[in-house]
Amino acid sequence: MTYRDAGVDIDAGDALVERIKPAAKRTMRPEVLGGIGGFGALFEISKKYREPVLVSGTDGVGTKLKLAFQLNRHDTVGQDLVAMSVNDILVQGAEPLFFLDYFACGKLDIGTAATVIEGIAKGCELSGCALIGGETAEMPDMYPAGEYDLAGFAVGAVEKSKIIDGKSIVPGDVVLGLASSGAHSNGYSLIRRIVERAKPDLAADFHGRPFADALIAPTRIYVKSMLKLMESVTVKGMAHITGGGITGNVPRVLPDKVTAVLDKSAWTLPPLFQWLQAEGNVADEEMHRVFNCGIGMVVVLAQADGAKATELLTATGETVYMLGRIEARQAGQEQTVIR
Repeated sequence: MTYRDAGVDIDAGDALVERIKPAAKRTMRPEVLGGIGGFGALFEISKKYREPVLVSGTDGVGTKLKLAFQLNRHDTVGQDLVAMSVNDILVQGAEPLFFLDYFACGKLDIGTAATVIEGIAKGCELSGCALIGGETAEMPDMYPAGEYDLAGFAVGAVEKSKIIDGKSIVPGDVVLGLASSGAHSNGYSLIRRIVERAKPDLAADFHGRPFADALIAPTRIYVKSMLKLMESVTVKGMAHITGGGITGNVPRVLPDKVTAVLDKSAWTLPPLFQWLQAEGNVADEEMHRVFNCGIGMVVVLAQADGAKATELLTATGETVYMLGRIEARQAGQEQTVIR
């Protein structure tokens, strides 16, 4: 017997590596030593840092993959994978340096895997980090036919004196919100349940694009716009709005004695979330703790920097909302209030 008889095609794995090398090459940074194919990836810390602190993050795409399988759309989930990790390490002020992926399946389909990894490479290009390595695992009987799983790992660096930890946030600071591109990669177990119940025409026009495109739109990557902002303005805190929604993530960057008071009228709930709320009969509170509701990144700054930050972020292509203010926290008060 051969390994292929047992369900593992070594030649297919080798062919995939060769196919994705050009995509990985486009993401390379000067600090990368060597190339794809070694047992470990080598990366030299840039001399621009005096006291570099490494910041790491890992995540997956979750049940959004189920939607990708249903639609046979594999070109966007790679960007989702990168975004979930690089946006996370960004909130501490880190510049993403490199990324590694893990692609696991029951039977390797070179075309599908290559499409996914090319999406990962695109996400790395959008965030300026190198796709420095990864792992493709073909494991017969572990996954249903045509399905796969993804995990990603990002490492970034920040000058020790410039770590963003939220400790300097005080009452009077302003809270900005950067628009999301859709549901990003959270809440899809609920989204899929609502879609199963409502049975919409996925090919029908939905505010200028097919409804399926709105459902699977890739996660926005905020790295380049926020790194540019941090060159000119002191950012006191950031929150990546992922699992836990707005009310679950903003408190993670706030000192205990303050609360973020957000104005519900400061932004309009995007059409996708309006549809999900109506079709699923989802309460406002549940919407705010499950979905990003149109806000993918929250930024806290001194009041004096609010207008300048809005101008700079808008110039880099972000849609910016003045969400609210930081106030002194009352006894028993939640740390994020939307009213």
